[in-house]
Amino acid sequence: MPPARGPLSASVISALGTAPGTPIRQPVEAEDADPYGDDLQLALYLCYELHYQGLVGVDDGWEWDPGLLAVGGALERRFLAALRRDAPQGDLSTALRDVTVEPVHPEGVSEYLRVKGELWQMREYAAQRSLYHLKEADPHLWVVPRLRGRAKAAMVAVEYDEFGAGRADRIHARLFAGLMADLGLETACNRYLGAGSAPSLAVVNMMSLFGLHRRLRGSLVGHFAAVEITSSPGSRRLAQAMERLEAGPAAEHFYTEHVEADAVHEQLVRQEVIAGLLQDEPELEEDVAFGITATAFVEDRLSEHLLANWEAGRSSLYAPL
Repeated sequence: MPPARGPLSASVISALGTAPGTPIRQPVEAEDADPYGDDLQLALYLCYELHYQGLVGVDDGWEWDPGLLAVGGALERRFLAALRRDAPQGDLSTALRDVTVEPVHPEGVSEYLRVKGELWQMREYAAQRSLYHLKEADPHLWVVPRLRGRAKAAMVAVEYDEFGAGRADRIHARLFAGLMADLGLETACNRYLGAGSAPSLAVVNMMSLFGLHRRLRGSLVGHFAAVEITSSPGSRRLAQAMERLEAGPAAEHFYTEHVEADAVHEQLVRQEVIAGLLQDEPELEEDVAFGITATAFVEDRLSEHLLANWEAGRSSLYAPL
């Protein structure tokens, strides 16, 4: 269990060390907390993690404990309201165009690491992204029972690749674990939760939020589309960064694998998943657009956090590796 980062996360951590049903003390109202701050994001991450592989030493009965669900619900309402307020608003065609067009002179973390990033920065990047990449395909599966026809078939086709096309050694989460090993990092799920910055927690929490709620199925499809559309160019740059830094074959392979695979996935997501969903449920178009813009928003916040710290010669982590 990571150290608390404030009263909200301290309350959740304290409760999870007891038996399910124990009343949870709420020291402050979630409505007053910084929706993107360390305290709320860590508390929400811990609530969501019970729906994945659980937390070591925590009774599985907490997953559906009414008291914890009430706390998590208040946290995610605060977070979702902030995303709806702060993510750029626009129609679907505009949202897709904005994430599809690659700038002539790209800026961002992948370009920084490709050109001048140092090995310690790459290790920090991998530790931060491990919270996402060691579970990246999992929440997208939650949307499959909520889709029909073309959208469901195409979604499963893409997810089949994400989970290694039937081969355990090719599951993308396992490939990322290989990348971490090449960089001298430990590969256990959530090993670096205590080190992850609030912006990196928010990236994962948004994905979990969209996945767990049927009413947000359109937003999860939008998130999925944004990830697949933007992955290939960034992966190419990160593969070049790994090669320049001599990080190792598994570190390079994770990104080279995504260059080609995600270029194919992009077409499936645009032409079948999104088109199929909107054919069945055209009223979800605004939700899909929100999923795309919200994804760009939280990823931009993480990028700004990383670059601001690295340019100043500081660690981007909440706690050192």
